[in-house]
Amino acid sequence: MTASFSGTAPSALASAASSAVASAHASASAAASSASARASEFEASVSAETERANAAARAELAKVKGRGNATSDVSLTGLPRSETGGLLALHVNIRNSTAKTASYAVQVDFRNSDGKVVETRYVGTEHLKSGGTVHPLAISHQPPEPRLTAEVAKAQRY
Repeated sequence: MTASFSGTAPSALASAASSAVASAHASASAAASSASARASEFEASVSAETERANAAARAELAKVKGRGNATSDVSLTGLPRSETGGLLALHVNIRNSTAKTASYAVQVDFRNSDGKVVETRYVGTEHLKSGGTVHPLAISHQPPEPRLTAEVAKAQRY
């Protein structure tokens, strides 16, 4: 015997299907919200750790007379301005050339065309293993024009 169906699905079936779809949407939304919250928490913890390390670097460099004992372990590599919204952003390349684990504090000065320091940024890293390299960022918050140059003003290994 063949049956033919026309009309609408029974209301209980439609209600169950609608409920399943709503539940799936709610689960997906909750998962996305949870992932977003975890990402925000992670970003906040990374940002807080970066700020703490930079504050430690600044405090360490306040004790240093001259340029410090680690300028040969530090170099700067610029990022393309097309990728930074026109701002001057640099990787501060820190390499531990010693035989022991060490911490580093670096002061990067941004100078205008007259050679005047218009901004200073501090970066640091702690417990860098012998031979290890890190690349924290130093970003100038000055407008893209006039163009600035950057230099390692101080670098201290401690």
